[in-house]
Amino acid sequence: MPLAFSAQAIQEIARVRSRYPESQAACLPVLHLAQHEFGHLSDEALKLVAATLELPESHVFGVVTFYTMFRREPQGENVLRICTNVSCMLSGGYRVLDQVCDQLGIRPGQTTVDGKFSIVEEECLAACADAPMVLCGKRYFLRLSSSEAVDQMLSELRAQPERE
Repeated sequence: MPLAFSAQAIQEIARVRSRYPESQAACLPVLHLAQHEFGHLSDEALKLVAATLELPESHVFGVVTFYTMFRREPQGENVLRICTNVSCMLSGGYRVLDQVCDQLGIRPGQTTVDGKFSIVEEECLAACADAPMVLCGKRYFLRLSSSEAVDQMLSELRAQPERE
């Protein structure tokens, strides 16, 4: 069965499109909506967005591959966004990244076999005063300056109940 937006998503797309004089301007919000609806932006999802907005598929693909907030592959239940920008780097950001990668057995851009974790190396997460840091969902893990702090973060995340 071909990919399709839910009735609720179709209503939201119509609302978004009404705010813009041209459908191209609605591309970003509709891509966010599609990512929320489908979990990631597969080729099929990009074709659906292009058809819905009556845009060339190449334009939609270009937008998705330009912005880092769009995911082309499914991600884990916990997406660990690990900052390695200057403040975090100087405070041990690469050590945090390496420790998390070693413990989970994956590299940035990958997801664990059980689907519990994905790792994303981020340029900046705007918590420089509390470096090094990791963002997971809406949770900030700050001042991860020791191996024990990183272990504690991973233990907390592993102990979370499964989402339904």
